Amino acid sequence: MARVEVNNVTVSQGVRMLFSLMTPNESSFETVQEVPKYVNQATPYFIGLILLEVVLGWLKTDGPHIKINDFITSLSAGMMSRLPQLMVRSLELSAYIYVWNNFRLLELPWDSAWTWWLAFFGVDMGYYWFHRFAHGSGYSSGTRLAFTQTVAVVKTNRSRQCRHGPSQRRPGLDVIVFKRNPLGGRRRGLTPGHEGFINLLLPLEVPGRAELNFLWAAHQVHHSSEHYNLSTALRQSVTQQFSSWLFYLPLALMVPPSVFAVHVQFNLLYQFWIHTELVKDLGPLEWILNTPSHHRVHHGRNPYCIDKNYAGILIIWDKMFGTFTPESDKVVYGLTHPINTFEIWSVEFLYYPYLWQRFWEAEGISNKLSVILKGPGWTPGKPRLGDIADIPQITGEEMPYDPAWSSSMQAYVFIQFMLLLDVYNNLLTDQTILSEMTVLLMTAYVLLSLTSLGFLIDQRANAAELEMMRCVLIMVLLRFGYIKPLVPLLAFPIEVSLTESCIMHGIIKTSITDFHLPLKHKMLFGLFSKHA
Repeated sequence: MARVEVNNVTVSQGVRMLFSLMTPNESSFETVQEVPKYVNQATPYFIGLILLEVVLGWLKTDGPHIKINDFITSLSAGMMSRLPQLMVRSLELSAYIYVWNNFRLLELPWDSAWTWWLAFFGVDMGYYWFHRFAHGSGYSSGTRLAFTQTVAVVKTNRSRQCRHGPSQRRPGLDVIVFKRNPLGGRRRGLTPGHEGFINLLLPLEVPGRAELNFLWAAHQVHHSSEHYNLSTALRQSVTQQFSSWLFYLPLALMVPPSVFAVHVQFNLLYQFWIHTELVKDLGPLEWILNTPSHHRVHHGRNPYCIDKNYAGILIIWDKMFGTFTPESDKVVYGLTHPINTFEIWSVEFLYYPYLWQRFWEAEGISNKLSVILKGPGWTPGKPRLGDIADIPQITGEEMPYDPAWSSSMQAYVFIQFMLLLDVYNNLLTDQTILSEMTVLLMTAYVLLSLTSLGFLIDQRANAAELEMMRCVLIMVLLRFGYIKPLVPLLAFPIEVSLTESCIMHGIIKTSITDFHLPLKHKMLFGLFSKHA
């Protein structure tokens, strides 16, 4: 098969890889080293689609409107989640290669379309089960579908009781389970009006209560935004990659690592574009694919949305294993208990101290293990995933956490973040030609910058001194050539601007209680005065 040059994805491929439209012929490689870093090269396409979403949102009166604080926090989480792979190879890929080298049962040809499609379905199903185990926000009763059952999809005109409220009714499809007639022939109990049957011939029962709290600690990062737009897709966890690898290992018994390395990236990239409210319904594609409508349900904290629609690319897994529900009532996004912070370290790791505290306070080894291995809603005496009655009621009038901060500070943080994004993108692109010390230094700078900007957004008391430290570091990195300005002629003006920023931040730090602070400084940094 034709090979794509390493780290050289064309514009056509860059667009199509976001929608899983790449062909086996152009994305099959003999070795892992030949596989392009599709995710790293997707940044320009992410930004392009986000800008398109922003423009379309402005044009529509009821369209989504991106908030600067939420937008930057989501992108910060995405940047942070990719930094470990600058130092070491992905654990998903490393574990996969180890199993392949030592335990494979069959070696399928890397250049076969059959192998490519097997990996496509295998990775997608592996992601479904990982995603399902990583959830625990909910209280799904689960499903047990034995292979002796037949599901009848009944199209009716009457209203039916909805799962999300005792008084809400809507027309739709009824799903009724009938036992297969052991003597064969026509199934009993079927009446006119049934328009189709789906025989689910499952070889074993499907556990409905799979969610694990310690996996949710990582995945809850992705659900912490109370908005739903393309930037939300980039809000990824640093620690999730250290648990997802286990669910792909069965493929390593036969599918070459190079094929897996392609599809694990495509599966992630596909899930970017479905994080939008602009796309309402895709017609027949809704039957097979995971779409924005299906995934909006997954991000909701409404009772009917909890622990539903885990799919990556194909929604068929949810329909097979009983975790699918269509979009109906207005979806309210985010965690059932919002975290109310934009500081990146809190967003990424806040749940772990909480989990440790619950573990430490639990009485007896059984309860301690239950804190980790059951859902986050579990407490002694309650079901494994908790009681759905404990979920805060949704009124539809909930407002996302959005504390006021000055327009000038929003502009400052946004500009600084865009400059940082350029540095980050250059770091990903040039990592193979940079020394280890340079990569470490630039990684530390990116982390410091994300922290400082998060402090500014959260309006923390020590944000001024941290930002002053960051500005000094930027000048040092510029002076020694570690950071290159977008326009070389602007290098000196940038240094002057940074020096002024340091001075102004120093003034704020030393004169925070001085009521005679110059007016323009009060306007630019007035947000710090509330911490005096």
